[in-house]
Amino acid sequence: MENALRACCKGIKIGKILIHREGDNGQQLIYQNLPKDIANRHVLLLDPILGTGNSAVQAISLLLKKGVQESNIIFLNLISAPQGVHVVSKRFPRVKIVTSEIDFGLNDDFRVIPGMGEFGDRYFGTDDYQSSTPFFCDDKNRVRLL
Repeated sequence: MENALRACCKGIKIGKILIHREGDNGQQLIYQNLPKDIANRHVLLLDPILGTGNSAVQAISLLLKKGVQESNIIFLNLISAPQGVHVVSKRFPRVKIVTSEIDFGLNDDFRVIPGMGEFGDRYFGTDDYQSSTPFFCDDKNRVRLL
């Protein structure tokens, strides 16, 4: 998502937040490098998948501690679970969430279903796509947002 943003918005300042996910209850902030003047900016928070919402809550909380106004945060992702949308919007009602699709929900491993598999593996081509079980979904279980 960062490469696409850089391609369309040349010269944009980009910060990084890395949060490691362990199940649903073990988020750990690993790394952060944010622009010094972030408190005075509008922020696009990019995360391809919104599952439980816990990592997003941690990232948004960090931005708020750095002085970013809640209403200046746009959380942008590709696929969301309804649970994650609810968690983020309830906790931060002034954060705008932009997603291309809301899937059915979460499985026992807190992964979005039907989902797209592991996003990082798909993006970097390290998944075993040919042998992976395909995801099927009745379109009635998806909500498409424009």
